[in-house]
Amino acid sequence: MFYHSSQIGGIKVLEPRVSNHNKSLIYFSAKRENVLVYLSNAIEKYCKETGFIHSGKWHKWASYGFEADGTLRIDEYYPCAIEDTYKGVSGYIYSVETICENDDNINISNAVTTSKPAIVTDVEYIEDAYSEILKVAEAGLIKIRRYEDMSDKMLLWIENTIKNEYILAENEPDYRHFLKAKFSFLK
Repeated sequence: MFYHSSQIGGIKVLEPRVSNHNKSLIYFSAKRENVLVYLSNAIEKYCKETGFIHSGKWHKWASYGFEADGTLRIDEYYPCAIEDTYKGVSGYIYSVETICENDDNINISNAVTTSKPAIVTDVEYIEDAYSEILKVAEAGLIKIRRYEDMSDKMLLWIENTIKNEYILAENEPDYRHFLKAKFSFLK
């Protein structure tokens, strides 16, 4: 079984879309819990909540990685980031039994892509992504690394990375709006 998440309901056939890899793809995970992080984009959510007017594609925000065993780990780059991003967000997890896998190595643990449409075989409604993330973390299916538990070395890495991201986002007002609001060292 392969899993894909979306805030859009009623999808019967998943269609490829231009991805972060600049190819028309559909991303799937062999692990249901791994697609929960894609139910919300912190930047888009924050901008909409604050009335920030934006047209075009939203910058993608994903502060997660994988443990050595392939377990998804969500990192909080600022206090309460997971709650900010996912609380109150609903969406759908779509299941697909078979896909025509691409040979691309996308370097995402347990993920596969296809450039072909995929027929949905099942759908699950997620009422609150934050609650579901906490539930799967409690079950040991994913890990959460809270901001307050970050090492000084990691906090310094976050600060340096965000400062660089802000500089590079000169033509991405949505991303800059989000970064300035969430990271006080940019003010």
